[in-house]
Amino acid sequence: MSKTLGTEPVDGPQSQGTPGVGGAASSAPPAPSAAAARRRGRAKLRFEIALLSGPAVIVFLAFVIFPVALAAFYGFYRWHGYGAPTDWVGLKNYQLILTDPAFQQVLWHTGVILVLSLLVQGPLAIALALLLNQKIRGRSVIRVLIFVPYVVSEVIVGTGWSLMLQSNGAVNDLLRHLGLGFLQADWLSDPKLAIWTLLGIISWKYIGFAVILMLAGLQSIPEELSEAAQLDGASYWQIQRRITLPLLGPTIRIWAFLSVIGSLQLFDLVYIIWGPYVAGTAGTSTMAIYMVAQGRNAGNYGYGSAIAVVMFLISLVVALLYQRFLLRRDLQGAITEGAS
Repeated sequence: MSKTLGTEPVDGPQSQGTPGVGGAASSAPPAPSAAAARRRGRAKLRFEIALLSGPAVIVFLAFVIFPVALAAFYGFYRWHGYGAPTDWVGLKNYQLILTDPAFQQVLWHTGVILVLSLLVQGPLAIALALLLNQKIRGRSVIRVLIFVPYVVSEVIVGTGWSLMLQSNGAVNDLLRHLGLGFLQADWLSDPKLAIWTLLGIISWKYIGFAVILMLAGLQSIPEELSEAAQLDGASYWQIQRRITLPLLGPTIRIWAFLSVIGSLQLFDLVYIIWGPYVAGTAGTSTMAIYMVAQGRNAGNYGYGSAIAVVMFLISLVVALLYQRFLLRRDLQGAITEGAS
């Protein structure tokens, strides 16, 4: 039986190269492969990321990386802050930092503040967050009152506390009127008390931020878990220990990381309340205070730049180690792979 052109199958072998319907279909360009589509999609995604993150990257390079690199450059010179640096000293500035007993002392003070801030603020913030997460009367007002010190300027906080904690200030006067005159002390100058005074001011100032973070973490925990545990006979403290605290772990670790970095860079409150010189004798000096006292105030900007580089390296190492050993699980849980 003869086959005509109109009855030929389009995909048959005789349709190749034959003019007509089958020939037109066979000469059409092939559809793009899935691999090529994925490549174009990845290229488009990279372009969008570069376009959106480009301004932030430029600002970061201009105001973070470039100043650090410039400080590292000046750290190799004995430079007084004006003119081009010409007095090359190499690594002597860094050697002096590592061997200076004063720097070792401020490093110890910074470590004490870091550890005590975590030990005091962490449990207190969790306890307050658990309390304010309950349906109690006036909790909105309490939340605001706890958070207010955090938003108040460090200048106002430092000035106010420095006036109240003087020997003839409001705190000692209040203790005297309450019949507790034996508790009067030199809160700012006594080396045995100054570090605890600083810790109290820091805790009062920053506890509100920690409480807000903890409250946000508590509100993200499903209530069904606690209700199911109650039905199984678990007590309130068992629920907090077995359910709430483990699920609150990522929030606690993020807050602890922010607290550690803030402690390493603590400057403003100490500078306002004690100043760069009294802080050293009172035992509250930090690395940033040491940098200002030995760098800008002493007119040795090269040495001050070297101290800034050392501070940056210490903060960087601590941040990397913290991320590697404590935030690793949280970061892995936050990363999702796109479908291939």
